[in-house]
Amino acid sequence: MTASLPRIALLGAGSMGGAILAGLLASGAPHGGITVTNRTAAKADPLAGDGVDSLALERDPAANRTAVRGAGLVVLGVKPAMIGDLLDEIRDDLTPDVIVVSIAAGVTIATMEGRIPNPVLRAMPNTPSLVRLGVTGLAAGPRVTPEQTAVARALFETVGAVIELPEDRIDALSAVSGSGPAYVFLLMEQWTAAARQLGFDEGDARLMVEQTFRGASELLAGSDVDPAELRRRVTSPKGTTERAIGVLEEGDLVGLFGRAMDAALERARALSRGEA
Repeated sequence: MTASLPRIALLGAGSMGGAILAGLLASGAPHGGITVTNRTAAKADPLAGDGVDSLALERDPAANRTAVRGAGLVVLGVKPAMIGDLLDEIRDDLTPDVIVVSIAAGVTIATMEGRIPNPVLRAMPNTPSLVRLGVTGLAAGPRVTPEQTAVARALFETVGAVIELPEDRIDALSAVSGSGPAYVFLLMEQWTAAARQLGFDEGDARLMVEQTFRGASELLAGSDVDPAELRRRVTSPKGTTERAIGVLEEGDLVGLFGRAMDAALERARALSRGEA
């Protein structure tokens, strides 16, 4: 059982913040209460209940300040461009020992420490946190104690695996696992389209691709060998799979993935530099 978490304030429960909230609730981890904020009542109201207080800024412009009072852990789930103003808004309502964790891409710990005196961490979760199969990169700032890092880690462990790393590795992690679900979905999308070209209808094509992907992932998770070895076991010499794999390798799949992640990494660095 995960250690009990302090009261949590989640400021901005959009796609990623909402995934963290849903995963946390599904985990059943004990906590001191959760308060979330959103801009509109339409987004806030469905989140209320199950121990969650959900506040709408359109009803209460001071909702963010209300949410952080009494919290031990504050998660910043707003867009990167909004982080500075949000920190200015809540600064006077943060007690010195409140842990602040940002999930905003590109906003550095130093930038946030320049606005508040609190211990600050950066986290980079991915959307499978919604089903408690996420990967979260976690980087602690210089003001953060090991005990405070452990509290932040405990939060994200309720929604998946956690990798602690230096802040200068966060962007690289984002390129691999943060953007990773989109790579998987694109692969499955194109794989399904190829199945349709072989004459299968949409339902059967999706079933084959999605079940095969899920089954292969489970095989890997339960195996003591790496993906390359499992691939070799499926690939009979001079067989159909070998012929298909050869086509993919001729297309420089490794190089393509490398270039894609390099592009994601450069974009993350541009965001860190404040570029639009």
